[in-house]
Amino acid sequence: MRGWWQDLTDLVLPADCAGCGAPRTALCPRCRVALYGHAPRRVRPVPEPAGLPVVHAAAPYAGEVRTLLLAHKERGALALAGALGAALAGVAGGAGVSGRAGAGGVGTVLLVPVPSARWAVRARGHDPVRRMALAAAGELRRTGTPARVAAVLRQRRPVADQAGLDARRRLANLAGALEVTAGGGRLLGTGQVVLVDDLITTGASLAEAARAVREATQERTGVRTVVYGAVTREGRDERRTGARGESRNWVHGAPEKAAGNTDRHALHAAVIAAPRDSFEMNRN
Repeated sequence: MRGWWQDLTDLVLPADCAGCGAPRTALCPRCRVALYGHAPRRVRPVPEPAGLPVVHAAAPYAGEVRTLLLAHKERGALALAGALGAALAGVAGGAGVSGRAGAGGVGTVLLVPVPSARWAVRARGHDPVRRMALAAAGELRRTGTPARVAAVLRQRRPVADQAGLDARRRLANLAGALEVTAGGGRLLGTGQVVLVDDLITTGASLAEAARAVREATQERTGVRTVVYGAVTREGRDERRTGARGESRNWVHGAPEKAAGNTDRHALHAAVIAAPRDSFEMNRN
């Protein structure tokens, strides 16, 4: 009911920009540029949790972008779903995923939302990530890429609110919390899977979602997906830290990646935003 009323209000009443407050526009040109005016970039939190997929983001989680995401998620600014979905679609396409799916013979792009806790959905009156994923799938289809939302992940046990938890506690809070629904494993085999979320901070949510997807895929195909014991190296060569005078050491002493673990076969994820220091181009 709340979502229906908010949708109607957004259509009838003039709105100010949800990002900066500019009058009589739901999203001003400046905030549009902040949201999706730049090419998506690879992001990796430090420390990087084991099993994290290859993650790309549209923008830093700061300023107007942070305000937009919070307005949509917490304040029910549902009219923003289209713009946020377009940004999410741009990330999936910019990472090269949609091109492979549309023309490379692997079928439809399957946008798999990271599920919110049931209590959070009830409190907000909507599921913001799923709403954005639906808008993103529509945008991908509009631009010629077959896409659909595959909401196959669910929580199999209650989890605590992640706010206020550090990286270690977030990993412990979410460990083993997600599973693929009955029949979801078969659906995952019909296209190129892209995990989607609104933002990445520590990477705990996406790492857990990736674990559940890999587990379901292994059960369906019998093929085990390699996950490294320290930090993931999916899709590219190892990086060196260089940030604390440790330029001669691999991050967390992780082993070299296997030759067959290439970007073509890696599990991908797309998010709207990430902390500024997690963007690889911002590191030394």
